[in-house]
Amino acid sequence: MRRRIRALMAAFAALPLALAFAPSAHAADPTTMTSGFYADPDSSPKRWAAANPGDGRAAAIDASIANTPMARWFGSWSGTIGTATGAYAGAADQRDKLPVLVAYNIYNRDYCGGHSAGGAASPSAYASWIAQFAGGIANRPAVVLLEPDSLGDYGCMTQGQIDERESMLSGALAEFSRQAPNTWVYLDAGNPVWASPATMAQRLHEAGLRQAHGFSLNISNYFTTAENTAYGNAVNSELNARYGYTKPFVVDTSRNGNGSNGQWCNPSGRRIGTPTRLGGGAEMLLWVKTPGESDGNCGVGAGSTAGQFLPEVAYKMIYGY
Repeated sequence: MRRRIRALMAAFAALPLALAFAPSAHAADPTTMTSGFYADPDSSPKRWAAANPGDGRAAAIDASIANTPMARWFGSWSGTIGTATGAYAGAADQRDKLPVLVAYNIYNRDYCGGHSAGGAASPSAYASWIAQFAGGIANRPAVVLLEPDSLGDYGCMTQGQIDERESMLSGALAEFSRQAPNTWVYLDAGNPVWASPATMAQRLHEAGLRQAHGFSLNISNYFTTAENTAYGNAVNSELNARYGYTKPFVVDTSRNGNGSNGQWCNPSGRRIGTPTRLGGGAEMLLWVKTPGESDGNCGVGAGSTAGQFLPEVAYKMIYGY
């Protein structure tokens, strides 16, 4: 908190008097307002390790996964959403740490894939939900990853449904600009094999990317950091050529240590990647998907549900087997 106050005071002191109180959406850098990333004390691996101290896997899971800063996902399961995001951002702020939050509740979520189907009951319900999400964070520093997979999931959608989705995303970005000025929001852009850079650049732009701080890649997937960096740079080349601007991007490295074997749903032999930090070929490398949490009833997670923590999968992911 002290660092945050000092940063704000310095920023205001550097401004001309006439501009000192002029509103400027997303002018602040939340990474300089905090002293590192927030490690969720209530993450699923942290809870499992604490509840199973006698398990031979617990020490490794606690040391290699549970104490690494990673994102918390928010959706219909989160209760009153403004209260939930406010409590999480507030807990991080009290420790002078930067929280990473995932908004995952868009209407017709995973419409084509179906494995994570659900979301808000209507576009208007989503607009209300995301407004409360942003309002809960308010002026606290935060990073938000907006609706993973939402721009890759077009294969079975009509143009009307696509327009509706892009309008919801653009509206969400406007809410963060209005209510959460110290939050960097990244609009999700899928992964390197889902859509061509040109296609993804168009989708990002039409969904309001200009309002966002940047875009995110590889959420819940396995592609290497190098592959994602090349793809992000290619998307930026398309953005620059078509629309005259570029944006920073972040990469989910939580499960990309061994790269992808072509499977996305609980593949075997995957490994944790570079822990959350600034830089690394992108603006940030983040753990977004929690290692060991299932993708659904498939692969090495057969019999599980999406989001269920599987200690054996987590343990093997530490060592890459």
